[in-house]
Amino acid sequence: MENKAKDLSYTSWIIRLNKGEMEAFEWLYNTYKHQLAGNLLKLVKSSDIAEDILHDVFVKVWENRGKIDPERSFEGYLYRIAANMVTDFYRKISKDRNYQQYLIAIQETVYQHIDELLENKYRRELIDNALTELPPKCRTVFQLCKIEGRSYEEVSDLLQISPNTISNHLNRANKRILLFLQNPVNLPYLLFLMWVK
Repeated sequence: MENKAKDLSYTSWIIRLNKGEMEAFEWLYNTYKHQLAGNLLKLVKSSDIAEDILHDVFVKVWENRGKIDPERSFEGYLYRIAANMVTDFYRKISKDRNYQQYLIAIQETVYQHIDELLENKYRRELIDNALTELPPKCRTVFQLCKIEGRSYEEVSDLLQISPNTISNHLNRANKRILLFLQNPVNLPYLLFLMWVK
């Protein structure tokens, strides 16, 4: 019953926003700004940029206030706008070499080692996506050794290849996965995984 009353109160604020009431806009802004700002900061790693995007999100809300459906989730609407703005931001800066170096430096601190990535399910999804880019034999060796935890001897017997070949496949897989993670083209996928976290 309390959730229904809460939904009705949110709906009434959206209806008031539709009519252009500044008080309703301020209430919605104050209700959502901290949570949205925190998520933006996780994504862009800069409080100034997160603040700018937050401002732009609410400017867009105000500009489109008459089109917002009070029966739909306002929070979902906000996060969709924010996600689009973050994607646009990364698309623009992907051409900036200095910022790419900054992102790579951040990634190197976050992605210390491939084995650590496997422990986090969201990052695991990103690794799985990177694995699809590997040649079939390399992917199989990586999955057997790193994901299933099999020894070089077990994999050698199973695939009929030498332990040295297994080591070569694992080195190649690690390098390709790291390159995949550092590629700006994969940022929207990475952002999505970070967003749902």
